[in-house]
Amino acid sequence: MHALRRELLPPSGVEFAVSLNLTPAALADVSGKQVIRNLVVARSNFLRVFDVREEPAPLPLLEDTGASGRRGTEAVEGEIEMDEQGEGFVNVGFVKSAAQNHVQSTVTRLYLIRSHRLHGIITGLDRVKTLATTEDGLDRLLISFKDAKLALLEWSDALYDLTTVSIHTYERAPQLLSFNPSSYRSHLRMDPDSRCAALSLPKDGLAILPFYQSQADLDVGEQDQAFAKDVPYSPSFVLDLATVEERIHNIIDFAFLPGFNNPTLAVLFETQQTWTGRLNEFKDTISLFILTLDLNTRTYPIISQVHSLPYDCLALLPCPTAYGGVVVLAANSIFHVDQTGRTVGVPSSGWASRLTDMKLTEDPGAKTRNIALEGARMMFVDERTIFVYAADGVVYPVELVVEGRAVTNLIISLPLVQLTIPTTLCDVGRGHVFVGSTVGPSLLLRTIKVLEEMRKNALHSPAAVGNDPLDADMDLDDDIYGEKVTLPQSGASGLANGHIPSADTRSVIRLSLRDSLREYGLINDMAFTLSRNGDRYVPELTTSTGSGHLGGFTLLQAGASFFTLMRTMNSMYFLKAGPSDANKTLSISTAGRSGILPEDDSIIVSTDATPAPGLSRMASRSVKTDVAIFGRAAVTTIGAASFFQRTAILQVTTNALRVLETNGTERQVIKDMDGNMTRPKIRACSISDPFILILREDDTLGLFVGEAERCKIRRKDMSAMGEKVASRYVAASFCTDQSSLFKVAHNPAVVPGKSKAKSQTTTLEAATDANRGTQWLILCRPQGVMELWSLPKLTLVFSTCFVSPLQSILTDTYDSVAKSSPEDPPRKPQTFDIEQAIIAPLGESDPVPHLLIYLRCSQLAIYRINSIPAPANFPPNRESLLLIQFTKSLSQNLESFEEAEQGHVLENRRVQRRLIPFVTTSKPHVTLSGVFFTGDRPHWIVCTDKGGIGLVPCSHPIVHAFTTCSVWDSQSDFLLYTDEGPCLIEWLPDVCLDSAIPSRMVPRGRPYSNLAYDASTGLLVAAASLKTRFVMFDEDGNTLWTPEREHA
Repeated sequence: MHALRRELLPPSGVEFAVSLNLTPAALADVSGKQVIRNLVVARSNFLRVFDVREEPAPLPLLEDTGASGRRGTEAVEGEIEMDEQGEGFVNVGFVKSAAQNHVQSTVTRLYLIRSHRLHGIITGLDRVKTLATTEDGLDRLLISFKDAKLALLEWSDALYDLTTVSIHTYERAPQLLSFNPSSYRSHLRMDPDSRCAALSLPKDGLAILPFYQSQADLDVGEQDQAFAKDVPYSPSFVLDLATVEERIHNIIDFAFLPGFNNPTLAVLFETQQTWTGRLNEFKDTISLFILTLDLNTRTYPIISQVHSLPYDCLALLPCPTAYGGVVVLAANSIFHVDQTGRTVGVPSSGWASRLTDMKLTEDPGAKTRNIALEGARMMFVDERTIFVYAADGVVYPVELVVEGRAVTNLIISLPLVQLTIPTTLCDVGRGHVFVGSTVGPSLLLRTIKVLEEMRKNALHSPAAVGNDPLDADMDLDDDIYGEKVTLPQSGASGLANGHIPSADTRSVIRLSLRDSLREYGLINDMAFTLSRNGDRYVPELTTSTGSGHLGGFTLLQAGASFFTLMRTMNSMYFLKAGPSDANKTLSISTAGRSGILPEDDSIIVSTDATPAPGLSRMASRSVKTDVAIFGRAAVTTIGAASFFQRTAILQVTTNALRVLETNGTERQVIKDMDGNMTRPKIRACSISDPFILILREDDTLGLFVGEAERCKIRRKDMSAMGEKVASRYVAASFCTDQSSLFKVAHNPAVVPGKSKAKSQTTTLEAATDANRGTQWLILCRPQGVMELWSLPKLTLVFSTCFVSPLQSILTDTYDSVAKSSPEDPPRKPQTFDIEQAIIAPLGESDPVPHLLIYLRCSQLAIYRINSIPAPANFPPNRESLLLIQFTKSLSQNLESFEEAEQGHVLENRRVQRRLIPFVTTSKPHVTLSGVFFTGDRPHWIVCTDKGGIGLVPCSHPIVHAFTTCSVWDSQSDFLLYTDEGPCLIEWLPDVCLDSAIPSRMVPRGRPYSNLAYDASTGLLVAAASLKTRFVMFDEDGNTLWTPEREHA
């Protein structure tokens, strides 16, 4: 089989966006992190669902506050006020009361919860309220596709994903039978009251999909309430607008108007088409009709019609019901049309008077205003204010002057700010606006009302973005590279300079940036280049992306771009190459002499399998910032970690457990023996203070616990886990829950008075550390059963037998303790055996526990853990239940190179592949929790707030050992033992991990159309095409053309 096409990168940017209450989280306030709404965005075939969360602002760090000096010298309560007043005293009671009245500041963030690559090109998104919305309060999502299809989706908590309610296709409509769909762009519109949806079709057709909204609709359709929940719509139909009115042709835009008893549609169309060269024959050719859709009788009366509108009309914006009508956006003007046909407009440039005979308001600012509205987007920010986002990203406020229920004037104010180039606008709620862009980053903004002083003529002052008069004495750099555009300041001090402020104030609206999606947009050209990663050259794909002032370069480098080689560990000569699974390196943080727990690691433990029986070493940082070995032992280390609350080191070898002092001396040794009989070698271990788990080569398990009072380790009773001799396990590990997601419900019949769900009891170590969380034990048996046990009391709380097939949802099957099959003859490894199962947090700002399953057939599956309600009927064979379920988020085959070439690998040549959790600082003040996958074809498993879960290939083909390492005073360092030897790498803060391939953006403020790279010199040549003003002269030095007006 040969793949003909593979999409490496999904489309970048946002073309469509809609906000709605899609998930139950949008209706609840959880731990102060309230989901305002859900935001669904799409471009091409890529669909993403976000949570828009409003959460408390993080406290500033010490270095951010500008504080300096020794610890303990910070100002106490009231000391700053005392110094400011200069009298040596302060009323502390007043300070406390002022602090109590302080409103906590909040931030708004976007969090990705689901993403999909669909089998179709999306042409529209909208929200729908059905009869089921009255019960659960959730909206439904309606998606339109390029091939004349509609899909109605809703959120499923069981799947933690979108599920399809219905699919509607209009491919066999008369409008599409003799028409090429690829040459037409459909538009989706929804009635504000969700009574129907309209999808535009070729040849002036509309596909109408009605929805049930009340019992009266069901009575007309002769349907019952239960049927409407499953089928929330009535039969759809295709409306040919030419049959309603024969003049309706060449539809430009249409929109539903609010406040009517029946769905009411405003249609903007052009019966007689024209263009700039035919303005003398046909000038004002646009018409606007407002018609009502009676879905029961299928009649469509026209209630209003307006003719002779400018030929350059572009879009419609419905107005609030307080005064009604629509706002029409044209290329050179903006005007309002009400239900009676009354029109009020204002020009945006001097071209308006030449392109239309329609009467427009000539305010004082119109004489110097020059705003191009082609490609602009607009939306209401309050009842009488519109923000127009021009194609260059400049935002212009437009105020509607209303007297009674009539709009008497429109006023265009000075520009506020220059943002991203808009493609779509979406009202998210609570004053938040989402600006989506297909050529650059998309922004989440918040509108804020502030008071500013009234200035004379400020209301009608011109919106001057640049100087319009042509200047013959232009600077040479401006002639070549384009003139720099300077926007006026948009602070609260005023709108224009040179005016004397008055004592009057007015309320104005400003924009505040809350969050953004780092998108690079379209790719104009690309070229392969070489970049240095330490001492090596690595290939890099340099692309020219963006448009206008968002243009620049985006560097794509699979795997290696977000790491740089800091130091080759030549001094760590003791990490010699050996068998593929014999090299291990671990960084351990231990307590210092003062007893204060250090934040950084201080000890490195490494091991080799050769010479037999192995060699382990302990090293620490020396004075010369190198490593110094202070301990050696002729054993092979399976695992090591700090223990007894970071006062000792626990080392697990192939046949013993050793408790070491921080200087490497032995404190306690427990040999893994059955009486006088030697047990099989230990092949894996898991350490979570105070618990230790070992897994032997015969698949038996050993469990130990540390006693903090005596600083000793003892064996833990495992009788609750089944028969000790016959029990077999293919994988086992500990996990810690710090998210309070793991809730336990107790059986009231077995444990009276404990039926309410609550968190599990904790250990002494958890009691002394509030951020430690609860501890759990994961066991995987050979027959494919996964069990979760509570700690410190071994109680079975979860069991499922559907792990090996990697089903989409793993729920508790309420089974008892599974019994292992007889081991006579010894069991051989199977293809679908579970090699490793861990639960680790994945995420950036708000990490969420995930279950990672790796099978022997090289299949990796990642499951998100979600909470569920307690069952109505408690299973009688269980004392407690863990109220969670696992929903698959990602599944991928990570077949090694040798397996891909030969089809199989010999057992003694298999490279050990392990899932190792890590926590690092990816950016300043940003912590990232992920998992590293060692072995052949290693990967970084990361999850970002806006990119979700992703697998990023490592730049090294083989990694034998991995650990985070802060020995060298950096929280972003990692220590790896690769096929080239040991190396220390660090995290680069300017890399974006939100896309499928890590990227770095280099903004240049202009787009480049072509790229060329020369490998011999390492130079990259980029060509850009810029728009700039110029003047042409004749032989006598006279200008060949002079504009008739300054702003035209």
